[in-house]
Amino acid sequence: MEYTHLGRTGLSVSRLCLGTMNFGPLTEEPDAHRIMDTAHEHGINFFDTANVYGWGENKGRTEEIIGNWFAQGGGRRERTVIATKLYGDMGEWPNEGRLSALNIRRACDASLKRLQTDHIDLYQMHHIDRSAPWEEVWQAMEVLTAQGKILYVGSSNFAGWQIARAQETAAARHYLGLVSEQSLYNLMERSVELEVLPAAAHYGLGVIPWSPLHGGLLGGVLRKEREGRRRTEDRAKETLEQHRDRIEAYEDLCAELGQEPGDVALAWLLTRPAVTAPIVGPRTLDQLHAALRALQVDLDQKTLDRLDEIFPGHRTAPEDYAW
Repeated sequence: MEYTHLGRTGLSVSRLCLGTMNFGPLTEEPDAHRIMDTAHEHGINFFDTANVYGWGENKGRTEEIIGNWFAQGGGRRERTVIATKLYGDMGEWPNEGRLSALNIRRACDASLKRLQTDHIDLYQMHHIDRSAPWEEVWQAMEVLTAQGKILYVGSSNFAGWQIARAQETAAARHYLGLVSEQSLYNLMERSVELEVLPAAAHYGLGVIPWSPLHGGLLGGVLRKEREGRRRTEDRAKETLEQHRDRIEAYEDLCAELGQEPGDVALAWLLTRPAVTAPIVGPRTLDQLHAALRALQVDLDQKTLDRLDEIFPGHRTAPEDYAW
């Protein structure tokens, strides 16, 4: 396993981040525990979750599964950099969601209880709260930091200007501020290259891409359809039809390289500036083992150029808007 620092911090994390969103809804607890044990066996020390995972009436279930795994001991908690998120509503009563100081405090305590730990390594805001001033947000995070309940703060789904606003406000308070940004980023969806990645690089944030295979469309979807192993429906089907020519060209390129499409998509993200670790969210052990293969894929410049031809990216703002 390769490791890198999370943004400008001294914290070392694996180049792949284990996403846990499927634990509970799609992956039963014993299987989830085996996946986490196997991740450790392969050197993955960076796990991502959120308080709302489990969804619906089972919100919080994913954190509980991880907490039960930590409780087994054997160094599981000590070897894990655990990242969780807050923002989504955890109930129907006021102040059970978003980023008020009250909810930040309550949500943190609730996550700590479910995770069966005394601190969260990376506490991420799942979404911007336009009604909560940064002075309030940072004051609440500073208190949690002083109490030892959180170590670092990250964002998710922020725009570039929101990252800048957050960091400038934190700097005025002599606070570390954000150390990471979790964004939708993959070969098919590269809009973060416009301003989010430049902002993250400028302020020293590590970028943690989610949906690196774009819902499976970069994982060999056309071949799986031909083999009868996948049936694409709803929005995924619409997106597939819209981009079928590009996806077909991509799968042909992967075949020329002798590599699995999903491996190439992950390997490409690992070459991107500011990217710390793509999030892989396996439902099964086989899917975890498949993701690990990407670490062995070396993409030369000719291949990277061809990928840019198939899936054009963006120049750093403002050049993309001008010349």
